[in-house]
Amino acid sequence: MAADARDEFAKKCETTRGHLQNVMYGLKSCATDLAVHIDRESNGAVRRWELRPDDWHKHWPELIGIKDAPTIPSPVTTA
Repeated sequence: MAADARDEFAKKCETTRGHLQNVMYGLKSCATDLAVHIDRESNGAVRRWELRPDDWHKHWPELIGIKDAPTIPSPVTTA
């Protein structure tokens, strides 16, 4: 994606290109509202559950079981 297209995409997602890069590289976590914007503006090319793999099912339970949705992560147990 060209730089101007990345800027436009970030604007549509109500954030900055720099913040999107930080999320992409794992330097910042992706807020739930931003995950929704990215999912919508990418036409599903980047899904919410990819941006929040550990807790997507808690924020969007309506997505559980839909086509291509991942399985719900197992809870971490301590001994």
